[in-house]
Amino acid sequence: MPTQPRRLEDLISIGPAMLRDFEMLGIRSVAQLARQNPQRMYERLNRVSGLRQDPCVLDVFCAAVAQARNLRLPAERCQWWYWSGKRKQRGKASGKDSVRRQNEKK
Repeated sequence: MPTQPRRLEDLISIGPAMLRDFEMLGIRSVAQLARQNPQRMYERLNRVSGLRQDPCVLDVFCAAVAQARNLRLPAERCQWWYWSGKRKQRGKASGKDSVRRQNEKK
C-alpha cells in the first residue's frame, strides 16, 4: 500500500498560525519546504507581513525545514526550542547578546 505524502500540518511544531505563514510565503508542500532556507523565509515573512516577526518564528522555520529534509530527524530536533537554543548560542558566540544587553540598559 503506498504511503501518503507528509503534509505541512503533520510536522511537529506546526500549527494553524504557521500554516498561514507558509501560505503567505507560497509554501504548500513538505517537498517545497525542504528546498527553503529558514533565514530567508523569516526575512521574507517580515517583508510580506509588514511586521517584524518574533525570532521564535525563525526557530519554528528551522525545525520545519529540518523535518522536511530528514524523515529520521531525532525527536528533539523536531521541536522549535531546540533551534531556539542553537540560535541563542550563535548570538552569544557572535557577541549579539552583549550588544542587546547594552541597548536594554539605555
